[in-house]
Amino acid sequence: MNWLGRLNTLRNQIFIGFMLVMIIVLALVGTLVYDQVSVLLRNSAEKHIQQTVVQATGKLDALLQQVNTLSAQIATNAKVQSFLAQETREKQVSFEERQGLQQEVHKYDAFATGIRSFELYTTDYQRLLPLDDGSLRSRVSDKWIARADEGMGRLIWFGLDPKNPDVVVAVRRIRLINHSFAHGGYLLIRMDREYFELADSSVGNSGEVRERIGLFDESGREISSAFAGLVDSRTLLDNRGQSIKVEGESYIPIQRQSEVNGWRLVILTPMNYTAESISILRTAIFISGLVGVLLFLVFSFILTTMITRPILNMIKAMRGARFGTLKRNKMTSKTMEINELNNTYNQMVDTMNELIEVVYQKEIIQSRTELKALQAQINPHFLFNTLEAFYWALDDKGEEELAQIVVAMSGLFRYVINRKDEDEWVSIGDELDHAERYLTIMKMRMLDRLSWQIESDEKSRSIPIPKLLIQPIVENAILHGVEQRIETGTVVLRVEPAERPGYTRISVTDNGPGMSADKIDSLYSAMREGHAASAKGSGVGIANVDRRIKLYYTMEQGLCITSAEGEGTTVSFEIPNEYRRL
Repeated sequence: MNWLGRLNTLRNQIFIGFMLVMIIVLALVGTLVYDQVSVLLRNSAEKHIQQTVVQATGKLDALLQQVNTLSAQIATNAKVQSFLAQETREKQVSFEERQGLQQEVHKYDAFATGIRSFELYTTDYQRLLPLDDGSLRSRVSDKWIARADEGMGRLIWFGLDPKNPDVVVAVRRIRLINHSFAHGGYLLIRMDREYFELADSSVGNSGEVRERIGLFDESGREISSAFAGLVDSRTLLDNRGQSIKVEGESYIPIQRQSEVNGWRLVILTPMNYTAESISILRTAIFISGLVGVLLFLVFSFILTTMITRPILNMIKAMRGARFGTLKRNKMTSKTMEINELNNTYNQMVDTMNELIEVVYQKEIIQSRTELKALQAQINPHFLFNTLEAFYWALDDKGEEELAQIVVAMSGLFRYVINRKDEDEWVSIGDELDHAERYLTIMKMRMLDRLSWQIESDEKSRSIPIPKLLIQPIVENAILHGVEQRIETGTVVLRVEPAERPGYTRISVTDNGPGMSADKIDSLYSAMREGHAASAKGSGVGIANVDRRIKLYYTMEQGLCITSAEGEGTTVSFEIPNEYRRL
């Protein structure tokens, strides 16, 4: 424990921290330098095969251009244009005409090697050539056809045929020249995979393999390769300048993408002639790092001693401070940082003395506030006793209607004021009774201008719900719905099972003037910002109700408002039947 305690000193912590930082920095710098120089060496090797890349890319582009030219000639052939135009006019080409068309297209086979077949299709994907019946959709996917349509007459290369890995497929959309270049059909070209053979490995004077060439389509499938089966194509294509091992030898990959069809050309060149330079670089970086660590070890020890000595002296001066009225430290130092630390400590002492005085004053104010709260707690009982006295007085005089109003007011106040904080949850039945008392009071004020209904079943009345969720909505319906009408207004409070199993829907509907869509949007916006509070009544606005629903039930949807101008407004929400609160 004593040994661990000595290590836990500020001096040792700074020393160890400096050493760890230095080691990490040297490791990062060494790694970065090693990587960067290695990249430079690899770039030097890449320059030796740039000519190979240019030649291979040029050969690939020449092959693609040859097929592109040939397919363009077929697409613009007079007979092909004529028969496809005939098909677009829903005049079917006869079998004899298709035979003549086949002979016409076969003439182009001699202009290029590696072509297995040319296939012609109409705009509705029906095959004209070869002579057997078939559909373009049975040959290629709808995605490929859509790409050909987007090409607007350009030759679109799709790479290997999923149904025949030895065939490369390309499609061109044929445009009818004499018909304003309208869509006339499709030309599908099937090429032998060997036609794109670029994988001849370059061999040096000593017989070792130099460069290896591979060609891949847009999907990463191998068209041709001199390292087939030796390395995973996906790993190779996702490579970002890192070396690749093939048959135990490291290679540097270089990628080039064809501008014609997006295929990628990958050339691997061995890096054995750069390995020696990288090894020397690694040794130099290791020795430099070791020397740097030793030098930093010595200087860190000296620096930590210089930092911690005045701090220890300051600690001794601060030990004289005790709780209560703290005393300022009069110690000075020649070190600017230590003086600043001492000034900060003195400022802290002054602030703490002020805070002690503030806390003392707050305790006095809190004692007075608790006394006022105790006095305010008695006021509701006085209010209830007074209302009860009014009730009995009115009952004795036969004023039954006014007596019932007083009872409703007493129940309203008791529901809002008399419940404890832990009694925040009530049943839907309690909420409906509270809403009924409020409606009874409002009926007395508005007389015949207000009529109301409460519809619910006994099963729904026992469902738990947070207190004061329904009455603010009823209040809002009266203030903004019924009171805006000259004739009698109606408020319907309905509790019913929701469409979702296990949920209950509570809605309040009025036949007031309603709202426009813009007004509803602004109301939703105000609810999100918490500004849609009721201007009258309980002060618990619909924004508060919406926020409490989302809070208690952890739902994204709170209140749902549906309204139309002249047709009234309905405000509703749904709650789970078996919600368990913590």
